Amino acid sequence: MSIPQSGGGPIERHEQLAEYLAEGCKPKEDWRIGTEHEKFGYCKDTLRPLPYDGPRSIRAMLEGLRDRHGWNPLEEGGNLIGLVKDGANISLEPGGQLELSGAPLETIHETCDEVNTHLREVKDIADEIGAGFIGLGAAPLWTHEEMPMMPKGRYKLMDSYMQKVGTMGRVMMRRTCTVQVNLDFSSEADMVQKMRVALALQPVATALFANSPFFEGAKNGHKSWRSRVWRDLDANRTGMLPFVFDEGFGFEAWVQYALDVPMYFVYRDGEYIDALGMSFRDFLAGKLPALPGETPTLSDWADHLTTIFPEARVKKFIEMRGADGGPWRRLCALPAFWVGLTYDQSALDAAWDLVKGFDAETREEMRVAASVEGLSAKVGGHSMLDLAREAVAISHAGLKARARPGADGLIPDETHFLNALHETVESGQSLADELLEKYDGDWGGDMTQVFPDYSY
Repeated sequence: MSIPQSGGGPIERHEQLAEYLAEGCKPKEDWRIGTEHEKFGYCKDTLRPLPYDGPRSIRAMLEGLRDRHGWNPLEEGGNLIGLVKDGANISLEPGGQLELSGAPLETIHETCDEVNTHLREVKDIADEIGAGFIGLGAAPLWTHEEMPMMPKGRYKLMDSYMQKVGTMGRVMMRRTCTVQVNLDFSSEADMVQKMRVALALQPVATALFANSPFFEGAKNGHKSWRSRVWRDLDANRTGMLPFVFDEGFGFEAWVQYALDVPMYFVYRDGEYIDALGMSFRDFLAGKLPALPGETPTLSDWADHLTTIFPEARVKKFIEMRGADGGPWRRLCALPAFWVGLTYDQSALDAAWDLVKGFDAETREEMRVAASVEGLSAKVGGHSMLDLAREAVAISHAGLKARARPGADGLIPDETHFLNALHETVESGQSLADELLEKYDGDWGGDMTQVFPDYSY
């Protein structure tokens, strides 16, 4: 989850809200790639989740990364809760999941180098304290009571509110992990096309990266339990957003949607002020009960935008949010998939042609089917596997057209980062299918084998 935003002055005109989003427009040569991924930490001897404090803990991990690898600390209330370096940051999800929010980079080659460096540094510290880290979409064994809550004011507020607006919010906070990519747009029209492709193909990404068939020590009946969790979290701030496909959609339409999403908090002087369920519209009018008479800044608006959780979302860039966390190859494949689809215009047009005939009901049915059946799903005559195969082929063509070579010039483009997805569509099996096959076969029903077999 995001760290507090800063640097925005007072909001004096309604138009500033859309202008804030439009400031993200960049010429194509300035487009960048920002990859984020989360992972579960655990104690190697007990397979229990890492607590926040102690010699073998999340704090110990952060301190080790700070002291040995040159990361700069972020603190809240005297607690070390994050790190920053070279445009990237390491933050904590509510249950202690460690997240890298990568720097904005030009190529997938650089992104994958960043992932490699990060995982190497994490393993360096983790090995020393007897910890391990694993990339899965959902915690396979742990109960709610076993998961620690990180000492961040934002999470304390969210934790209580989540119980009032859905059934799965606290599960999402403590026991799920994702991999995301943040991508740029050149104009409002470009944002619109990319958002429509992003939302319509997000179920395909969910199916391709499905990696959470276990929960609380049992099969859960889904290929992506993480995706199932998000379907019953908070209807006001999640979903497939049919209005994005309406004529006239643009920055102002996103503003109107965001203004109707209930607030979580206002951040002031290092503290989170409870604004749960309150209205940003009231805040604009100086009528926010939590801060009577005060009006918001653009930093408050930026913070509010981080509390909206649809399958794809707009800030000053677009976030692709539909994939389960996974192993190293998938951490590089996810940005490659979306960059190939959206950073070459011919590929973006082909991707839109693939999905433009879907109506809102079909898109929602695909979202549900992707979480349950993964690549085996069929919705309204559409085969998820066939769609995935076509989407991967379009992405491959887009990366080839980008022709961004590796640093040494020996690798001519970024297409090899899709190899894991080519293997998936050729076999018709996601990682979830692979995990289920191993559980029923070689593992003999022993789910603990996921840790030695799939940890970083």
